[in-house]
Amino acid sequence: MNAVHQTRSHVTRAGAHRLAIQIATAATPVPARAFIARCVLAALGKRRAACELTVRIVGHAEARALNRRWRGHDYATNVLAFPAAAIPHLSPPPLGDIVLCAPAVAREALAQRKPPRAHWAHLLVHGVLHLLGDTHDRAASARRMEARERRILARLGFSDPYRADVAA
Repeated sequence: MNAVHQTRSHVTRAGAHRLAIQIATAATPVPARAFIARCVLAALGKRRAACELTVRIVGHAEARALNRRWRGHDYATNVLAFPAAAIPHLSPPPLGDIVLCAPAVAREALAQRKPPRAHWAHLLVHGVLHLLGDTHDRAASARRMEARERRILARLGFSDPYRADVAA
């Protein structure tokens, strides 16, 4: 069966936000939808009054294909963010899509000796911040983005994801 037919989708309203969560893999355990929504909403904070976004959790093959097509890299990356174009008169306005590769997230958490939930939270927050316009392509913008990630993750109860001594 093709992955599109296996996708389980759920749409939730959280205040003015509309969040679609799509699980398109069964290969690796993924967090509960409530956890995903909590991380996304924490990252949105007050920077966005209302928006619509999608979180899609995929397997290795889909992540690799998307990364190859949109970034020119032939490997399955952990998270991709696709900002949406503004669409006049659409309420709430679309913010974009975040795609996470479940096997890559699990592999990285293990290799970095981080609790899987903490790594999922970090990558969800990271993806949302990209949709909000944050980047890490220059040292100054990377410092700002990482500081925002640290603050949001601390509010969610997770430690600094950039500290080397974070243990599982």
